[in-house]
Amino acid sequence: MRQILSVLVNNQPRVLARVASLIGQRNFNIESISVGETENPSFSRMVIVTRGDLPTITQVAKQLNKLIDVIQVEQLEKEQTVERELMLIKVEVPPDKRTEITGIIEPFRASIVDVSPQSLVVQVTGEPSKLEAMIELLRPYTILEVARTGITAVARGSVKKAAVL
Repeated sequence: MRQILSVLVNNQPRVLARVASLIGQRNFNIESISVGETENPSFSRMVIVTRGDLPTITQVAKQLNKLIDVIQVEQLEKEQTVERELMLIKVEVPPDKRTEITGIIEPFRASIVDVSPQSLVVQVTGEPSKLEAMIELLRPYTILEVARTGITAVARGSVKKAAVL
């Protein structure tokens, strides 16, 4: 089962390495991780996506809480979470096919952010399923490169609804 953990940590060197190492030692694969400074520059928030059952994820969260630089660990519930990802996708497109690409990306609210003689770079944001759909639609045009940020997420509403683990 896909799980999203929001981990508030001190904004210090090597914290990311310690968190990733702990998760790896528990034999979990990190599907996605994004890290950035919070509203307080002393802290960073890590949004980690992994797979596992709830008791196992709860155990991992307890282990994370034991790390000295970890302030709080929350499990974000899908129904109560806003999650987004950014993707840049470079596609081989000759000039005579660019109108087709524009027609494909418009419904996704994506944009062309770079143009070269034989390729375009498209930027799209949204839930991972939206990004996967974009990849599938652009596949016939020869995808040259894909770069994704990983998921970032917050609990919906003005009050935190995430489960503190």
